[in-house]
Amino acid sequence: MRRSYATSDRPGQATLDELLTVLAAPAMLLSDPDGQVRPEGAQGLYVGDTRYLSRLEIGIDGVDLLTRSTRLDDAGTARFDGELGGDRAAVRLRRDRTLADGRAVELVELHNTAAHAVALRLVVRARSDLAATAVVKSGTAVDTLVPQVDLRRARWSRPGAEAELVAEPAAGEATTVGSDAVLTWPVHLKAGERWSVRLTVGPAGGMPAGFAPAKPIPWNVPDAATGYLTTLLNRSLADLDGLMLADPHAPDDRCDRFTAAGSPWFCTLFGRDSLWSARLLLPLSTELAAGTLQVLARRQGRRHDVRSEEDPGKILHEVRPGGLRAGGLDLPPHYYGTIDATSLWCCLLHDTWRAGLADDEVEALLPNLELALAWIAHTAQSTGFLTYRGSSGGGLANQGWKDSAGGVRWADGTVAARPLALCEVQGYAYAAARGGAALLNAFGRVGARQWREWADDLAARFRSAFWIDDPAGRYPAIALDAAGRPVTGPASNMAHLLSTGLLTAAEADQVADRLARPDLDGGCGLRTLSSTSAGFDPLTYHCGSVWPHDTAIAVLGLAGIGRHDAARSLGEGLVSAAAEFDNRLPELYAEIDGEIVSYATACRPQAWAAAGAVAVAGYLSGWPLPEWTRGIS
Repeated sequence: MRRSYATSDRPGQATLDELLTVLAAPAMLLSDPDGQVRPEGAQGLYVGDTRYLSRLEIGIDGVDLLTRSTRLDDAGTARFDGELGGDRAAVRLRRDRTLADGRAVELVELHNTAAHAVALRLVVRARSDLAATAVVKSGTAVDTLVPQVDLRRARWSRPGAEAELVAEPAAGEATTVGSDAVLTWPVHLKAGERWSVRLTVGPAGGMPAGFAPAKPIPWNVPDAATGYLTTLLNRSLADLDGLMLADPHAPDDRCDRFTAAGSPWFCTLFGRDSLWSARLLLPLSTELAAGTLQVLARRQGRRHDVRSEEDPGKILHEVRPGGLRAGGLDLPPHYYGTIDATSLWCCLLHDTWRAGLADDEVEALLPNLELALAWIAHTAQSTGFLTYRGSSGGGLANQGWKDSAGGVRWADGTVAARPLALCEVQGYAYAAARGGAALLNAFGRVGARQWREWADDLAARFRSAFWIDDPAGRYPAIALDAAGRPVTGPASNMAHLLSTGLLTAAEADQVADRLARPDLDGGCGLRTLSSTSAGFDPLTYHCGSVWPHDTAIAVLGLAGIGRHDAARSLGEGLVSAAAEFDNRLPELYAEIDGEIVSYATACRPQAWAAAGAVAVAGYLSGWPLPEWTRGIS
């Protein structure tokens, strides 16, 4: 059994770990496992970055409801079966929940299985605060809104947003109690009779601005996983379908899809997250990778802007149609504060080309590739490495994937001083330059030799600057700090280097040996920080927790260099952890003394966690390894 805990580094945030999520992006409905949406914490219906409903409780006057079973089929549907307590236990209540096109439909059915008639009153209580998702996440108190109510609908409004609930058939009574809309139906059921009401909730007047719902990707699944891996694979693919979004700015002849990062906090386009999700899933779909590349290319940086941190050629970090203001962040609608997304975009373009993307689609993106490579070279020019200072305003202090404020620490627990050059970012840049050179050469464009030489120079600089020796062996530092010193303390970041080609065979073996030690492989996946480090705390976001996508990258990288011993250990640990989460892996979790402990605010599902689960299940099932895991020659 897993345990949950209140996070130690993000106090006050709304928790998610015990909630049931039904989603069809950009809509997500979070409820208690019995189906009731209670006015507590993060529960509610979200569409994009707004919570449109914060309460939806269904009851029978004076009688307890007993939920007997909950079934989550695909990501967008759920069924809750129960009965009434007391002397009406023969009355069954079923709720069928479906999300589609930015709305939730709740079909509530009563069935009298008794041999006599019954009379009762069905009561629906609904509430909305139209709060920004980021404000809900922060745990800040939110004012509810007084609804306008009639027998067929309830509406809540504030400037720029409006929510509604529509009932079919109309209620017998409708009123407000405080901030709640209360709709009541008197129901008379003969023996064996059924009665139902349909509740539709969501934004009034259609979809809000932002990314559009998308149809699922037709996954090209290799030989099916077997046994215990089948459920994990199917659950993860269903969740990825639920997180799929489409670009409304795509030409009419295209349907460019990508995975939103996660539910409910990150249901939008992210550079790093969406790229890694597509890369991990590349053996199953070049279509997802192609869509992700196109969506990001349309938003590639074109100018210098201090607030958004946009630069020409740079790939963005995230899109928030209304910006994001909460928890100390103040981000514009298009925010570019990331050091790694640009290199990862170049890597994915190369990988997708090698996986069979049509030449005309690749060629159309070569101008974007050239701009991205120019940004990489310019950014590395002053120090010799891709380095970030972090935002001095309302953006992110750390701009690699471990983007929490204390995510990069020395072995003694001290937070490393910025600017920082992360080890994995140099690996991504090396692979981007080598892959970019291969593309430029194949399509007859100039610069291939220049980029191969640039990559070789980077590798030589890395070899002389990043490696650390300690009594347990050699390993690459997580980063170089502001003084150019390698930051001590083994961390999971080094695993990302295995598939980049930056390391020699001997160096890759040294990394594999270090990853296989019990301070990093605790038996339930890869720890983000060694348990020997003074800063190790599995209850933090990035300093000892386990992230499924991070583990998956390590598993595939280890397998790519032939270290199947270490790869299988980490992969099987991840699968065992997945079982504790009903095979719906969260964004992150902790492992303490062999026990899984959930991180209460972690998104679930999360795209790169689900994609990582698919990749690991495929590896353990004997699927061929993605070509990118072997680096670029």
